Amino acid sequence: MTAVTAPPATGRRRGDFTNVLRAEFHKLTTVRSTYWTLLVAGASNIAFAALAAAVLAPRLDKSDLAHVDVVQLALAGLHVSQVAFGVLGTLFVTAEYSSGMIRTTLAAVPRRRSVLTAKAAVFAGVALVTSTVSTFAAYLAFRAALPPDTLTGTALSDPGVARAVFGGGLYLTVFGLFGLGLGVLLRSSAGAIATLLGVLFVPNLLLNLLPGAWKTTVGPYVPMQSGGQIYVAAHQEAASLAPWTGFGVFCLYAAAALAAGFAVVDRRDA
Repeated sequence: MTAVTAPPATGRRRGDFTNVLRAEFHKLTTVRSTYWTLLVAGASNIAFAALAAAVLAPRLDKSDLAHVDVVQLALAGLHVSQVAFGVLGTLFVTAEYSSGMIRTTLAAVPRRRSVLTAKAAVFAGVALVTSTVSTFAAYLAFRAALPPDTLTGTALSDPGVARAVFGGGLYLTVFGLFGLGLGVLLRSSAGAIATLLGVLFVPNLLLNLLPGAWKTTVGPYVPMQSGGQIYVAAHQEAASLAPWTGFGVFCLYAAAALAAGFAVVDRRDA
């Protein structure tokens, strides 16, 4: 009796991580909602930057000018675009669960953590490129719309400016990954988005109920306060964290959500 041997593999193995990355990139970039979400985020960044330069900046008095941070003023649109990136990160996971497509994905690639790693890597790459382009475009639009001799220290070569503008893109990317982690953990679009927005906004509201000393101690570590330090170029408050320290704290929130999602993904049915 002749033994039958399998032919040697001539290409990538099924489920190879490169193929998983390609599949997840295809999913993200062939959905119309991805383009609309990124368009809204980019447009809001640029529109708010131009509006702040043309309308708000000329009306600042001398006392305001002494405390205003140019980059934070230029990136005022991040208050809207952060929601767009967070929602996109959430839907990148939860849409597959709601449609049932996750069963097909896991049948093709049974290693669930490989799928989630690929999702996180693809989303991070796409989000970092698009968010960074939008923040630099917003800053250039801000400078173009700024009346002459209105604000000083607005060149990208000025201390802290380029880091802060790039930091805006990093902030949006990590916030999107935070949403992705919550999507993996909760598997519900409504629940994950509600939790994401709650974690973002509710701590700031609760801070107002704390005594002054507690507010100074706890405030710098809440998500919006810690993450926002990365796109502050100057005029940092005394109690706030340093830009990269604050961003590191913000990354821990996203890492915790992702870690929790990865911890439970193998214990649940698709």
